[in-house]
Amino acid sequence: MFTYICLGTNDLARATRFYDPVLAAIGLSRCDVGDEDFDGWAGWGTYEDEGRFELALWLVTPFDGQPASAGNGTMVAFKADDPAQVDAFHAAAVDHGGVSEGEPGLRPQYNEDFYAAYVRDPDGNKLAAVYRGPAALRR
Repeated sequence: MFTYICLGTNDLARATRFYDPVLAAIGLSRCDVGDEDFDGWAGWGTYEDEGRFELALWLVTPFDGQPASAGNGTMVAFKADDPAQVDAFHAAAVDHGGVSEGEPGLRPQYNEDFYAAYVRDPDGNKLAAVYRGPAALRR
């Protein structure tokens, strides 16, 4: 359904210091844009063939020059391969300037195998890491 998601930031250097370890915890690395001009942007995920094949999260300072702000009710949820990745995502976020919005754990109100953690990045954007599967039932 998506090709990319873009979030605003007021400090790209601070944002990359946060997102590099947080997204590495769930197996995502910085997009390689080759020699394309992506000044002022940072992305994680897949970006290939000048964006013809893309599934990525991008951070950028808003084009209109106004301060970036987090949307109320807006959240980006990342797929984790196992509960340990959810735990590592949450720990990396808190260790790198994020704020916990929900410790790692089962969320039976969503489903009996829904294991997730919630954080806010330094700009206030809400993020989640979610694992769905039988291993979550043993937590």
